[in-house]
Amino acid sequence: MKIAATALILWAGAVLSASAPLSRQQAAAPAAPASTGDGLFAAQCGFCHGRDATGGQSGPDLTDSDLVDQDVNGDKIAPVVKGGRPEKGMPPFPAMSDGDLKKIVEFIHARKKAVDANPGRRRKVSAADLSTGSVDAGRAYFDGAGGCKTCHSPTGDLAGLSAKYRGLALMQRMLYPSPGNAVPPPPGEKRKPNAATATVTFASGQSVTGAIAYRDEFTIAITDSAGYYRSWPTSEVTISVKDPLQAHADLLPKYTDADIQNLYAYLQSLK
Repeated sequence: MKIAATALILWAGAVLSASAPLSRQQAAAPAAPASTGDGLFAAQCGFCHGRDATGGQSGPDLTDSDLVDQDVNGDKIAPVVKGGRPEKGMPPFPAMSDGDLKKIVEFIHARKKAVDANPGRRRKVSAADLSTGSVDAGRAYFDGAGGCKTCHSPTGDLAGLSAKYRGLALMQRMLYPSPGNAVPPPPGEKRKPNAATATVTFASGQSVTGAIAYRDEFTIAITDSAGYYRSWPTSEVTISVKDPLQAHADLLPKYTDADIQNLYAYLQSLK
């Protein structure tokens, strides 16, 4: 499936700026009994993965998961549920009974079967939809016209990238990485602050610098070195912005369909 560059960028941007609300049908659906597979899943897993297992606030779509696809009677799913994935923000559930876990596994497979039987009703773009480019052409763009190697290295900061992000999540990070679309930090660790900083200079000549917390044409807000949120009307101060991600924003109007598809294919190959 070919996705036009402009439409994809606008759509990906919309995903970055807001979380999709539950559909009216989902919101109106009665809660399932807690003892059933769907009830157990909703109670234990639904906040992250969505009540219907197609993705939620922070968890991926399990109906489009390679691990679920490879699972046989819970042999792949059960260890993940019991042990968690702390590096991805998933807590362990060591106390979950085998009976409850079996019901949850059966529910996940039932949801995958239902979604696969109705591919036109899938709400999200799958990894296969995006995998239409050339790895070699993407590598050439990374090393050449895209200028990506100026800041990134496939054996450095991007090593193992496709193990952290896949599908739409990888596309979002490629187009414009931000704290909002980064892998959640391990338990106990805080998210990294916004890499973009602003130096706000007052009429007196004094200035303060900090990570940008909010910015529009009327207001500039930063988090200062002491961790305090501070804001000013833009009409009353002089603002200098330093954003290491500006190169990503500069590429957005320059991308062609082929550039996006090929670069994505290359990044997807970084195991």
